[in-house]
Amino acid sequence: MKVGIIQQHNTADVADNRSRLVEKIKRLASEGAQLIVLQELHDSLYFCQVESVDNFNLAVAIPSETTEIYSAAAREAGVVLVTSLFERRAAGLYHNTAVVFDSDGSIAGKYRKMHIPDDPAYYEKFYFTPGDLGFEPVQTSLGRLGVLVCWDQWYPEAARLMAMRGAEMLIYPTAIGWESSDTADEKARQREAWITVQRGHAVANGLPVITVNRVGYEPDPSGVTGGIQFWGSSFVAGPQGEFLYQAPDDAETEAIVEVDLARSEQVRRWWPFLRDRRIEHFSGLTRRFLDD
Repeated sequence: MKVGIIQQHNTADVADNRSRLVEKIKRLASEGAQLIVLQELHDSLYFCQVESVDNFNLAVAIPSETTEIYSAAAREAGVVLVTSLFERRAAGLYHNTAVVFDSDGSIAGKYRKMHIPDDPAYYEKFYFTPGDLGFEPVQTSLGRLGVLVCWDQWYPEAARLMAMRGAEMLIYPTAIGWESSDTADEKARQREAWITVQRGHAVANGLPVITVNRVGYEPDPSGVTGGIQFWGSSFVAGPQGEFLYQAPDDAETEAIVEVDLARSEQVRRWWPFLRDRRIEHFSGLTRRFLDD
């Protein structure tokens, strides 16, 4: 499968962000991409740096005029498209939602982000209700896609459940970066930990991982922090954690990466981790902490 990724720097101009994405989708499709993955909350600036009720105006219904933009892009390009939207489900009820469009423009499925962070400059709990759709792969004309979102990246349980439900690859739209006050060493540790944990999901589950992050500097509107320098570094890893592609940390990038889905079958024969799981001893995983 030829996978297209779009690592983009966003501005406050939502229409322009969308227009640039659609143009890039069409270009990647013309170059042979079959699946295209966008970054987290790609229509706007990363508004979660502050807590403001006005930012709820950025949310969109699913379906809506906004989803029609991406539906048309997928249909006209003939690609499966993974998007990431701020979903308005009802007044006072919002989600961070990945919507997957099939190559005919239909909505193949969606995933609502399950793990919601709450850190300085990442005040997502103010905006997003945790997902309630479970860890269910989305069936598309290209296969079963295990779509998760950003903070989900740190949880091996999420990747495992997607794999156990038949996902053929793991996909993570992402928005993560550095705060200006961190030291250079700390910045390096954070980025490498982020890459390493996801490569571990590829290895542990014998599946390719596709991670698409935003890039560029976005100021903190409140001025409390120094803003976020999103570190890009989008990558594709194979089922043994091997790098198939890695984007730069400081530039917009579009790329097409060939992923051999059949290789996962062979890797799982060599390393049959699913066979050897001692599920009768895993009951503790459903508890918050084992302190008794």
